[in-house]
Amino acid sequence: MGIKELMTPKPARIVKVVDEALNVKTYYIELPRGFERPKPGQFNMIYIPGVGEIPISVSDIENGVVGHTVRFVGSVTYVLKNLGVGDIVGIRGPYGKPWPLNDYVGKDILIVAGGIGLAPLRSVIKEILRNRGKFGKLTLLYGARTPKDLLYKHELGSYCNAPNTEILLTVDRADETWRGHVGVVTKLIPKAKIDPERTVAFVCGPEIMMRFTVIELAKVGLKPNQIYLSLERRMRCGVGLCGHCQMGPYFVCKHGPIFPYWFIKKYFEVEEI
Repeated sequence: MGIKELMTPKPARIVKVVDEALNVKTYYIELPRGFERPKPGQFNMIYIPGVGEIPISVSDIENGVVGHTVRFVGSVTYVLKNLGVGDIVGIRGPYGKPWPLNDYVGKDILIVAGGIGLAPLRSVIKEILRNRGKFGKLTLLYGARTPKDLLYKHELGSYCNAPNTEILLTVDRADETWRGHVGVVTKLIPKAKIDPERTVAFVCGPEIMMRFTVIELAKVGLKPNQIYLSLERRMRCGVGLCGHCQMGPYFVCKHGPIFPYWFIKKYFEVEEI
């Protein structure tokens, strides 16, 4: 595939929009004919004509429709906020390396997510639940700023009811309705029942949260080769041409966004990179 074809968005229709949390929606987009089916952890570039384009992780994949969960924080997303069912956007992708879920059949899967970081992990959870017998214990540790900021509240209950599954939720600031844990998500790690010999961790959230998550996972016995991180630093072109997302010798959009922790350890721990 040539560069022109790689960089040219295809028109795609929005078929459903779901309000997830304060200032967050999931847009379900019908994939154009011939568009490759994304894998959990990959991302697409979403283009708004006359405004620009942004990389958005895949949060759901089913029957030719892909979900993208968007927090409205910039010019492109604020225009997207006003679009609805039947509107057309441009889409290109999928790009990046996915979560290596198939490499860990039979293993326990620990998911640690902070804020909007649950979005790139949602499709992993759904894939495990669809193939429950192929994997060991599923543990989800998820934190948000407030109860109103928790994503996918309509699904979290069904996760709890799945066999061999442990779900722990926390918020930084509780309100009068909250009866769960209060504090940062890393405080949940010692509370979870984790077997370090058979567990692999998938982590996504703000980078400071991921740095502390790695430290806490090491305390419970996980090694660097048992931890995978999703990074979304400053991606722009999606194909490793512009250099905007370079981290050391790697491009997040091309060599990631999913990285084994051991692979990027010395770069990930340097804030200036």
